[in-house]
Amino acid sequence: MNNFFATPEGGWGDGSVHLTTVGIAIVIAVIALLLIVAAIVRHKNATHKSALTTKQLVYSAVAIALAVVCSMIKLFDMPMGGSVTLLSMLFIVLIAYWYGPYVGIMTAVAYGLVQFVLEPIFYTIPQMLLDYPLAFGALGLAGFFNKKKWGLQIGYIVGVIGRFVFATISGVVFFAAYAPEGMSPLAYSAGYQASYLVPEAIITLIIICIPPVSHALAEVRKRAVEA
Repeated sequence: MNNFFATPEGGWGDGSVHLTTVGIAIVIAVIALLLIVAAIVRHKNATHKSALTTKQLVYSAVAIALAVVCSMIKLFDMPMGGSVTLLSMLFIVLIAYWYGPYVGIMTAVAYGLVQFVLEPIFYTIPQMLLDYPLAFGALGLAGFFNKKKWGLQIGYIVGVIGRFVFATISGVVFFAAYAPEGMSPLAYSAGYQASYLVPEAIITLIIICIPPVSHALAEVRKRAVEA
């Protein structure tokens, strides 16, 4: 893997690696493959109720772009990854809330891979999968609550919890050595992930519950889901 897909002595300076140009190209190819597969599924199921539409693809792409921009506006940055951002997770959750878990998870996984390309530093492939496509992909779980009352709020909480679970598992398995002496790796990892996920979740939930914001999101949803 070294010097082809990834190069040692990554940005953390502790045995981590970072993607080479070839590695970045491979990840981008995977993202493109996801879109191609989605397009093929849409074509084969063009008459099916759950078919992925052009509008959904467009809104998903816009949501990923907005999420990336907002993820760069960091209110607080953690030393080993993770940050409190300006509503970045919300845009991905909105896609799941509008279009359901299939489109939501696909969009969330693609977003996770985009985040990885933007900062391609990792230890191992399993760790990368847990921290990026799986952790971010869990935001798409919000789609299972799109028919519920307060579905956006509930779905957002569930999506964040899903990301928290995968990130915590990654911390326990791959970052246990960073736990302070005498402290459980699970407690350390859970506390670390919560330190940035919980504040962002609270901020986001407060904002989307403000009546004018809630009404605006409802209007956008109508436009997003109308035939």
